[in-house]
Amino acid sequence: MDTFISGMARFRGEVFPQNRALYEKLAREGQQPKALMISCADSRVIPEMIAQCGPGELFVSRNVGNIVPPYVDESSLSGEVGSAIEYAVAVLGVSDIVVCGHSDCGAMKAIMNPSALEPLPHVKSWLRHGCGDHQRLCEGLPSTETGGDPVRTLAMRNVALQLNNLRSYPVVREAVAHGRLRLHGWVFNIESGGVYALDGETGRYHEVMDHRLPVAIHAANEDAASIIPMAAE
Repeated sequence: MDTFISGMARFRGEVFPQNRALYEKLAREGQQPKALMISCADSRVIPEMIAQCGPGELFVSRNVGNIVPPYVDESSLSGEVGSAIEYAVAVLGVSDIVVCGHSDCGAMKAIMNPSALEPLPHVKSWLRHGCGDHQRLCEGLPSTETGGDPVRTLAMRNVALQLNNLRSYPVVREAVAHGRLRLHGWVFNIESGGVYALDGETGRYHEVMDHRLPVAIHAANEDAASIIPMAAE
């Protein structure tokens, strides 16, 4: 905790004074983020750092495995994730939602090795709730012996699945249908710093370069996320 206390002191004494005007404006006018990012709780994945966003620019919801539990009805919105989605779309009016997975994901490794979940009943239930049939999700994964990365491939499939779950929320479905909202699927490569985005037109991932950003789902291609991508380009 000493490191955190020192960090807070440095923020209060050095960082905050340089951004005082921004924080005063945010306190006075409230937040107006442009996007919601649903990412993994992994400590190596920091959404604001990846997108280089400042205070007030990005609404964030993090959980193990970047899961979006399927919508059932208003009485069973799935905890923090469901409330974040509802608030971001209906109140904050975000124009984009990103589901962001990552390489070397412990949740994906656990899905590939179910026995690892036995001592973790809450994690097991959470991943089952959001990912459904793990066996089907893991079918045909590449082998490390052939140079493939099964964990990254599973992370890509999982992001596409969570986009499907995201579309089950009425507030999301309505906003997409009326052209007010776009959905994105990203996978962050921890080692290289690269971000791969799902292209809803082709069902494949492409590395984000400069201003080229594939969109997974928008009003013109609402069925795109039904594709479970197999590879990246």
